[in-house]
Amino acid sequence: MTIKPLIILPDPVLRQVSSPVERIDADSLRLADDMLETMYDAPGIGLAAIQIGVPRRLVVIDVSKEGEEKKPLVFFNPEILTATEARSTYEEGCLSIPDYYAEVERPAGITVRYVDRDGKQQEMTADGLLATCLQHEIDHLNGTLFIDHISRLKREMVIRKFTKAAKARI
Repeated sequence: MTIKPLIILPDPVLRQVSSPVERIDADSLRLADDMLETMYDAPGIGLAAIQIGVPRRLVVIDVSKEGEEKKPLVFFNPEILTATEARSTYEEGCLSIPDYYAEVERPAGITVRYVDRDGKQQEMTADGLLATCLQHEIDHLNGTLFIDHISRLKREMVIRKFTKAAKARI
């Protein structure tokens, strides 16, 4: 497994819409494993393939707590089928927007259809942190960032800050 470099805001790659994964083969499974390794190293609880520059509909998540056994989840071509009317708010962060956090309100529960590592179609109902994480990562597949769910003023401040930092690195 290989730790991959993360794509950081304001890189326009983060706004790309990802393409479906056509088949679950050795390459797609290796990509999933590399993503898990990268996510754990960061450290984070979720990662979309676009965040390492691969525009494919693949998400990895592990919301297990520190000290617990790791419970990695891999979702190929995930799509939200239903969302509850009930809402919940979590302080979200993103590996592609390091050291910035904001309160985001989303549906409290969702049902997701996806393809697993064995190429089998599955459905999962999630609530709490897992539901929030899934929505955050699926947003990435559609070119949406969590800062798109906060006020325009805050979002523009964050984008300016990261644009300035990117220019300083050049």
